[in-house]
Amino acid sequence: MGKKRKSSGRSKGGKGRSAGVQCTNCGMLVPRDKAKRVTSRFSLVDPSLARELRSSGAYLARPSTFKYYCVSCAVHFGVSKIRATGERRSTY
Repeated sequence: MGKKRKSSGRSKGGKGRSAGVQCTNCGMLVPRDKAKRVTSRFSLVDPSLARELRSSGAYLARPSTFKYYCVSCAVHFGVSKIRATGERRSTY
């Protein structure tokens, strides 16, 4: 049977089995190197107060949160797009 992707849809290289993470949306267990990771940053302070503090020279920390999506949820939420054959990256 033919192989669709050289990497099998993963980014692990030759390092063997990788740990799993749970999809944020559906809870499916996905290998860490196959899951789509989305980083979002949020402010701990409301925007009007943050503007005043920034103008006075204060540093405001904005922690990052990570969300992991399985491939089907990433396509559903628009994190990954389905591309035509001509637009896909050629690996061969």
